[in-house]
Amino acid sequence: MAGFALANLVLLPILVAVLLFLVSALLQWLWNITMPQVFSLKEINYWQAFRLLLIAGILFGAAGFRLIN
Repeated sequence: MAGFALANLVLLPILVAVLLFLVSALLQWLWNITMPQVFSLKEINYWQAFRLLLIAGILFGAAGFRLIN
């Protein structure tokens, strides 16, 4: 059981990081195929999509984080 707990301790942060990067890439792709055509906005790069994802998480309470009760 100790090995299983250690594996979770190591693999869980790696899995979360990989999922965060994949969701950022998905956000970039969806933005770049939708927003320039619909609203005449510029395309964004990967790191801009990553920052948008972080801002959305803060604003909409991702992972139970809330600014207002």
